[in-house]
Amino acid sequence: MTPRGVVGAVRRRARLVALVLALVVAGAFLLALSVGTAFVSVPDVLSTLAGQGSDDTNYIVLDRRLPRALTAVGVGIGFGLSGAILQSLLGNPLASPDVIGISAGAGTGAVVAIVVFGLSGPGVAGAALAGALGTALAMYLLAWRDGVTGYRLVLVGIGLAAILLSVTSYLMTRSQVTSAQSALVWLTGSLNNSAWAKLTPLAVALAVLAPLTVAGSRALDLIGFGDDTASGLGVPVRRARFGLLLCAVALAGTATAAAGPIAFVALLAAPIGRRLAGGGGPALLASALVGAAIVVLADVAAQHTPGLPQVPVGVLTGAIGAPYLLVLLARTNRGGHGG
Repeated sequence: MTPRGVVGAVRRRARLVALVLALVVAGAFLLALSVGTAFVSVPDVLSTLAGQGSDDTNYIVLDRRLPRALTAVGVGIGFGLSGAILQSLLGNPLASPDVIGISAGAGTGAVVAIVVFGLSGPGVAGAALAGALGTALAMYLLAWRDGVTGYRLVLVGIGLAAILLSVTSYLMTRSQVTSAQSALVWLTGSLNNSAWAKLTPLAVALAVLAPLTVAGSRALDLIGFGDDTASGLGVPVRRARFGLLLCAVALAGTATAAAGPIAFVALLAAPIGRRLAGGGGPALLASALVGAAIVVLADVAAQHTPGLPQVPVGVLTGAIGAPYLLVLLARTNRGGHGG
């Protein structure tokens, strides 16, 4: 097959995978709107979304379940894109917001807002986003040595995450019981407090950041071949890397601000998306859709699995993602990159 034919086959596969994943996300979304204490059939859900529902279905679907389901989709897209950017940009499968300190920074910011200043709602979300951005800036500056390499950035991020987790633990032990409970629920990652007011900032951020990420996708592809190659093809590598890193941090921070640091979604979504899409590139669209599917389905399972107590969605994603992280660490060490 000619190189042009190979490229065409990869693009066709990527489009097919994106279509299938979009259908999976749509199905999961409808499931999230249907199941619950009061079951609503899919036809009734569709009628309600079309503006033809009864008072009961309007309340159940539009007021109670729709904000949560939309938040789950948006959070999954944010984490999926963030993980895909970081792993491709830094050339390291461990480069996830959970691992390199971005989520820890957001968590520390939120805990400070809750237990020190007594804030809630938008104040906590803003503090979480500020914590994520501040951590990323510190990580970038500490990792700078005439440029930033992926391996050094990951190591610095892991160190910062350890420090931030210690700060968070200290604050939790010194806080009032009610404040500690609120902070603990937020740190676990939960969609229980989803509302239209929280969804709006998430939607606005995704509407701005997703196009910026797509605009930088060509540079992200070329950086994957090495800095020298990318520079030779006209990519301003340092500026592009910084801009893409900023997008990844803002996506993760915004998602974390909306629902807390839901564990391992970014770590899982990116490799699954790349494996499905093929071609070896960052697979941004596939990763975003996989992230959305993971969060929506995990939230449905965490809330409505028969015989099991309801738990925050972060508990379930953590239980799934932690074994994957251990396997990934073992593989990385066997490959000679574990230090």
